[in-house]
Amino acid sequence: MEEADYLIVGAGPAGCALAARLAAAPEKPSVILIEAGRPKPSILSIIPSGMAMLVPFKSRRNYAFETVPQSGLGGRKGYVPRGRGVGGSSLINAMIYIRGQAQDYDDWAAAGCDGWDWQSVLPLFVRSENNQHGAGPLHGNSGPLVVSDQVSPGPLSLAFIEAAQQMGYRHNADFNGPQQEGVSLYQVFQQRGARLDAGSAYLANASTWPNVTILANTRAERLVIEERRACGVVVVSGRERRTIRARREVIVSAGAILSPHLLMISGIGPATHLREHGIPIVIDAPGVGSNLQDHLDYTAMKQMRGPGLFGFGPDTLMRAAAAFPAWRKGRGLLTSNIAEAGGFVKSDPSLDRPDLQFHFCTALVDDHARHTHMVRGITLHVCALRPESRGEVRLTSSDPAGAPRIDPAFLSAPADMQLMLKGARVVHRILEAEPLTRYGGRYLYGKDKLGDAELIELIRAHSDSIYHPVGTCRMGKDEGSVVTPELKVRGIEGLRIADASIMPTLISGNTQAASAMIGEKAADLILGRNAV
Repeated sequence: MEEADYLIVGAGPAGCALAARLAAAPEKPSVILIEAGRPKPSILSIIPSGMAMLVPFKSRRNYAFETVPQSGLGGRKGYVPRGRGVGGSSLINAMIYIRGQAQDYDDWAAAGCDGWDWQSVLPLFVRSENNQHGAGPLHGNSGPLVVSDQVSPGPLSLAFIEAAQQMGYRHNADFNGPQQEGVSLYQVFQQRGARLDAGSAYLANASTWPNVTILANTRAERLVIEERRACGVVVVSGRERRTIRARREVIVSAGAILSPHLLMISGIGPATHLREHGIPIVIDAPGVGSNLQDHLDYTAMKQMRGPGLFGFGPDTLMRAAAAFPAWRKGRGLLTSNIAEAGGFVKSDPSLDRPDLQFHFCTALVDDHARHTHMVRGITLHVCALRPESRGEVRLTSSDPAGAPRIDPAFLSAPADMQLMLKGARVVHRILEAEPLTRYGGRYLYGKDKLGDAELIELIRAHSDSIYHPVGTCRMGKDEGSVVTPELKVRGIEGLRIADASIMPTLISGNTQAASAMIGEKAADLILGRNAV
């Protein structure tokens, strides 16, 4: 029978980091990494701007889930793209390197997650990082995750930074430095102008490691649990179904949407919900699938012409072809992650830390670029960094291949709309600043002068996820949490979860770096060592 010391389900940033670190342990344990998607990135993934063709559509590389209708969004369904393949969502995201704020992690520790405070997790961020600016107290330059400045940012991104500074926001050259507040270009997970996804970063040489097997194109159907111990995974590859056994542990790293789905399919979840779908109950765990949090993003779009902007039109393919030789040399338009610039600001100067984040895009990103326009333009996004709304992930059936039922409950907490309204006001002020208005342009929706009621209507019509779902297998010390601070699933031996689903609360920023950190931390916990 096929078996290994450790089985890891899901090859996103956390799963890739965990597999690599376990495999490198001195005793060389055997590791099997199970991934439903393909083993290698596509050319559209490797070319950074190719994300514009990957995010909007359901494909073999994007699950492209939808939410249930959201009352906070006027009854619209939200969109939840999730990467599929070795690398997970790092194959299709905007490659932005953000760790969050120190207080995010200190808040986890204060809530009972011992060992997850900022000073404890900082060495893991440093260990995983290879920053082009070199090493220091807050940065590393010998880790697998290459972090680079953008090589060819567009003039409009620089104009956004200038406009924000005119509004009184400071420039910050390092969002992952001593403080997060300010505006700048984002650093990105790129190497010589190409995307470096987590799979390529951590597992590029895995085919030469005798103790690691990557099972791509292989879907985990359910966990095998015997006498309340996880001892294997039932997988499906093509038409073949088989069981793989774990000698030591099973670690689920399928992400905030699919990790709780797999647990519930396997009988670990809210008993009433499992009974509804005829699933035998292994453990009544009401917390599984609850506590879903995500960054809701309002997008303000202006049609305009300017250098370095993307758009659909008769010349789109011609421009891409013309830019390809430059990309082969690591520069030019195709190196753009589109969301080139952004920032972290306070909605109220009296706050002790930022509560809003911007993403400035050199394209019209209307409904996740699913609504196309035959023109060019810019989009300025804003999200509330620490929303109060809480949603859930549930099953739609007992079919392991069925889509999950996702309800982020956007704007269900009144405070979230009030903060989004403040953020939208800031967005429109920045867009009306001279460094951007010198390029002309007109709003795709709305106008420059809006009352609160009009702006609230726009927020409901043009807001959705910025792709940072977390929290559905919450970590904590209390009995209501799904996993302990050691990432062990309560009530089941030999089972851990290591991905963004374990976050008690959403961090203040993009989640790829933190997900990789969780994989690094999981390896240390399993191997019984401290971060070095």
